[in-house]
Amino acid sequence: MSSRAVRATLAGLLAAGGIAALAPWASQATPPGEKTVTATLFEWKYDSVAQACTDTLGPAGYGYVEVSPATEHIRGDQWWTSYQPVSYKIAGRLGDRTAFASMVEQCHSAGVKVVADAVINHMSSGSGTGTGGTDYTKYTYPGLFQDQDFHTCRKDISNYGDRADVQNCELVGLADLDTGSDAVRTAIAGYLSDLRSLGVDGFRVDAAKHMAADDIAAIKGRMTDPGFWVTEVIHGGGEAVQPEEYTGIGDVDEFRYGGHLKSAFQGGSIAGLKSVADGKLPGGKARTFVDNWDTERNGSTLTYKDGATHTLANVFMLASPYGSPNVFSGYAWSDKDAGPPNGGSATCASGGWTCVHAQQAVTGMVGFHNATAGAELTDWWDNGSTALAFGRGDKGFVALNNGDGELQQTFATSLPAGTYCNVAQAAPEACDGNTVQVGDDGAVTATLQAKGALALHV
Repeated sequence: MSSRAVRATLAGLLAAGGIAALAPWASQATPPGEKTVTATLFEWKYDSVAQACTDTLGPAGYGYVEVSPATEHIRGDQWWTSYQPVSYKIAGRLGDRTAFASMVEQCHSAGVKVVADAVINHMSSGSGTGTGGTDYTKYTYPGLFQDQDFHTCRKDISNYGDRADVQNCELVGLADLDTGSDAVRTAIAGYLSDLRSLGVDGFRVDAAKHMAADDIAAIKGRMTDPGFWVTEVIHGGGEAVQPEEYTGIGDVDEFRYGGHLKSAFQGGSIAGLKSVADGKLPGGKARTFVDNWDTERNGSTLTYKDGATHTLANVFMLASPYGSPNVFSGYAWSDKDAGPPNGGSATCASGGWTCVHAQQAVTGMVGFHNATAGAELTDWWDNGSTALAFGRGDKGFVALNNGDGELQQTFATSLPAGTYCNVAQAAPEACDGNTVQVGDDGAVTATLQAKGALALHV
């Protein structure tokens, strides 16, 4: 098909530092194509997640919502208490079994699948009474696990070059389950199957790097219908355990991606992002993210504190054909240990929640991602440093300006002519005053303000 052209002068539509995402006027609220974008609502209570599915995630076209761990856990206000289970009852601070089941049902009604964060590598690091009333001591969890169910290496991991140390010793003092044991595998599979019985569609396996891939595969194999799985395997150069070992289980969180984006967007040149997939997992196995709750606290990625740069990175991730994007949405913090505001009762109107998932620029790019599904990357352009642009065949086109000054440029695209709605500033059904007429003379002429972006899709 011959290349069609687009020429639209967009200065004035792209506000300073703004993100412009343009879609045809006739776009539907839920974009066409397979919905592969996840929103991680970190430490949101389940009733708040349910509301977000109905109000934001479903209408925006998100395919999945990832929720924080459901298991009963140690008491405390810190976020990481959710990651120290003491039983497999659904009795954590984010909601009980009824609230969890209701959340899954409401999200499904909104067209959003649910991924549960599953903590199965370990139990707690101490003793006490859990959030659901269970009395426990380290290595003794009534009716579930006893001393013989844990690895005999009762010391902290000290050598990441030693596979046995990484997978048999304790992660920051947490009681490390012997996932090679039949009894342990059966118990874990039973817990995950219980979540599936409540409608959960899949799992994010926490600390997967600290379990042998064969052990995780064996647990999955004990389930009648295991659903979708993604494993957390943090890449470390020269380490004994590598992410590639886990691709037979399902998708794998690609930590190198977030680090690459930080280096590019803060290092003065985003031009090299044309080869963002190089040296990483195959795109069909990689779950990409700009940041998550660990990386925003250890400084290895961009965070919400980076403002417009963080937003630009999310725009790039959602525009790129590499991987399955995961948009992280947490809360503002100054204390790295601080738990969720209001105990996890989340609202985007107040309370310190970042609500990255609900930013108009991000929801507009979720629609872009869905509308351009399957289209190859084409028409790459960059200025060698702070600006880039690329097409997604004849389905979409994006340009980013990470510079500190205005960028004026004419880009070649293959988009059809028509009237487009600026969905970063208005929903398609209420787009008056935010439309652009697209011609067919072979180019897009745009003025992008500092930290601004242009994205068009059919």
